Amino acid sequence: MVSAADALAGRSEAIVVDRPHLVLSTSLTDAPAGSEVAYVAMGCFWGAERSFYRLEGVISTAVGYQGGFTPNPTYQEVCTGLTGHAEAVKVVFDPHRLSYADVVAHFFENHDPTQGNRQGADVGTQYRSAIYVTSDAQGDVARRVAATYAERLREAGYGPLTTEIAPAGPFYFAEEYHQQYLEANPHGYCGLGGTGVSCPVGVAGL
Repeated sequence: MVSAADALAGRSEAIVVDRPHLVLSTSLTDAPAGSEVAYVAMGCFWGAERSFYRLEGVISTAVGYQGGFTPNPTYQEVCTGLTGHAEAVKVVFDPHRLSYADVVAHFFENHDPTQGNRQGADVGTQYRSAIYVTSDAQGDVARRVAATYAERLREAGYGPLTTEIAPAGPFYFAEEYHQQYLEANPHGYCGLGGTGVSCPVGVAGL
């Protein structure tokens, strides 16, 4: 992992994405009143985003860069590993239709959180597993679900969980062509794959 001192300088100008969601026809930038926002990183963000915008109760999704040091990075910069960012997904959801615990369970079930800085053939710190929480309540839920899932993975013969759970820092939008990429490019690359181990949130008391 690059240090803050060695990270790329970045820039003050943000990447602007001003079109609506290609699938849900909702805003990529504004969260409606009463909604909740979750941030996760689980490998290449193309397939990760698609897995979330197909969920009932999700209002909008967007992809971007989070968890590092470089302000307003480009995709090319993130791929060097010199920004410290992970490829992240912003999930805006209706908490009356989809709980945060269910969002976290979906996150765990749809990638392999034991691989460290990689997902399959995708290798680098930008592909690490992470949950960036926006409140103490989210942090409590994420840690409880993670502990439960770590035990399930151990029972299934997997190694230790490597998922980072940390407070959400700035979320920098990725370039417009990355947003809902697999909707615009249905035959595009998706290296995302889960372990096949289920994550029942009820076991965590949630």
